[in-house]
Amino acid sequence: MKISIVVPCRNEAAHIRDFLDSVLAQQLDPDQEIEALIADGMSTDGTRELLEEYAARMPAVRVIDNPGRIVSTGLNAGIRAARGEIIVRMDGHTVYAPDYVRQCARVLGQSAADNVGGPWVAKGRGRMGRAIAAAFGSRFCAGGGRAHDAQYEGEVDTVYLGCWRRELFDRAGWFDPELVRNQDDEFNFRLRRLGLRVWQSPRIKSEYTPRDSLKALFRQYSQYGFWKVAVIRKHRAVASARHAAPGLFVASILTLVVLIGIGAAAGLPELTRTSGEVLGVEAGVYALACVGAALAMAGTLEWRSLVAVPAVIATYHVSYGLGFLAGVVRWIFRGKQRGEGPAGFFTAITR
Repeated sequence: MKISIVVPCRNEAAHIRDFLDSVLAQQLDPDQEIEALIADGMSTDGTRELLEEYAARMPAVRVIDNPGRIVSTGLNAGIRAARGEIIVRMDGHTVYAPDYVRQCARVLGQSAADNVGGPWVAKGRGRMGRAIAAAFGSRFCAGGGRAHDAQYEGEVDTVYLGCWRRELFDRAGWFDPELVRNQDDEFNFRLRRLGLRVWQSPRIKSEYTPRDSLKALFRQYSQYGFWKVAVIRKHRAVASARHAAPGLFVASILTLVVLIGIGAAAGLPELTRTSGEVLGVEAGVYALACVGAALAMAGTLEWRSLVAVPAVIATYHVSYGLGFLAGVVRWIFRGKQRGEGPAGFFTAITR
């Protein structure tokens, strides 16, 4: 059985050696062999030279071009070039168990599902990175999504990374090349609408390295929120109500702030007072919820990281919500923009 590992990659010179070493060290069944297809998004930091060095020494490593530079076009390029009957997606900023590939193939066969993967578990570095990773696993922060439950096994609406039979793409199509973010969510949504199954198993183990600053986290989740609207627009449906919750929360806060301003400008003190009271209650309840979610982690997280968790949770929610609202505005006024693309903040290629 040949297994093709597909990896979109761009400007990863600092990490690519360790990643490739971990891929080539995967423990396989006796009847399995792997190839690693690295879809380079026209790197400018020396990544391409390192990849070609590996490819010259390791026949299992193949380097292909990804002129589109984004993840979806890199995945499509890698899958089209793959020779294996099973496709395993990997990411350069994730640490994998030695039997990751083997377990992907086993679960794919045993579950009879169409896409399988492991839980999305984060492990941060440094004080802020650990706080971001802890919030990432919080049910309150993630909206109860099962993808963050390290013990859950069963059907899910989406799964981290993924493993598929090559023939699936002939039936379901490719990753959407118009999506800078959320291409995996959209693909899994498409699978489920076709009556196919997405499966998560805790036997497939990996640890994702999240951002290590609130600024980088804000940008990442603003993009996730923005491109989630593109997925909703494409399918005219919401995969899960939790995807719209941060947008509704931020919209309510902004509406109350506007009403306070209108009341002050128009000489309507009752409107200003009532809106201010409602805003205070909503913000207060939300702040208490963030603190409560952080306190639930006491004993498992050092205090220097623990005190940052409420701000981290708020950053997750507010950035995603603002991005979602920006996507909605873009959707409404798209026809008046004369074909212009989204703002660079939402299209700039980041890790």
